[in-house]
Amino acid sequence: MAPEARGASGDDEPRGDDGSAPALSIVHLDDDLAVIEKPAGLVVHPAPSHTGATLVSELGDLLGGGDPERPGIVHRLDKDTSGLIVVARNPEALAALQEAVRERRVERRYLALAGGRLASRTGTIDAPIGRAAKRRTRMAVAGAASREARTHFEVLELLPRESYVEARLETGRTHQIRAHFAAIGHPLTGDSTYGGAERHGLRRQFLHAHRLAFRHPSTGTPMDFSSPLPADLEAALEAARGE
Repeated sequence: MAPEARGASGDDEPRGDDGSAPALSIVHLDDDLAVIEKPAGLVVHPAPSHTGATLVSELGDLLGGGDPERPGIVHRLDKDTSGLIVVARNPEALAALQEAVRERRVERRYLALAGGRLASRTGTIDAPIGRAAKRRTRMAVAGAASREARTHFEVLELLPRESYVEARLETGRTHQIRAHFAAIGHPLTGDSTYGGAERHGLRRQFLHAHRLAFRHPSTGTPMDFSSPLPADLEAALEAARGE
């Protein structure tokens, strides 16, 4: 399925550095849900530590169901992670999609650039994640109030100093992919929070939610969406290949 993308506010052009939100796109819209292409730099929902535009404020009345502060939010992406996210438009769709996430019937795959060359071409990082003791904005393996967390990965390309990987979430903890790759000694390129090298001109972590697949909560129809790397990550990947 590849519906035509369009800007949520009728404008596909990137916005300026004046505090307004980066432009987002709606790649699928029906009565029950929307699939959104979230740009890097946009927070998903309001939080005490954040002021300014959010995905929730940008989508406005399109969303429905659940907490009035974060209506329709099924799952999240970090502020500086780009890519696909599904949101609900009514309480029934929200409940069904959240249950599908809990039961691991929503497939979420990410493209990432990890520092160093991974020794295994495929693998699973199975390590519980909780809040880091000394830096509350970070997550850590075996941190406070840890919960089970599993990330499956496949190396797509071994580069001179990095590994280009696809990561698939089995669970969906905060910062899961970032914390897991840092824990095995391969933090994501550009992810200074977790010790990743600031390289290739990146101003954020190299992490993009490139595939999202699930069954429609009302009709049961299989839904499958994909998203190419945005320009900044594509340029960084080419730079990593050329070293």
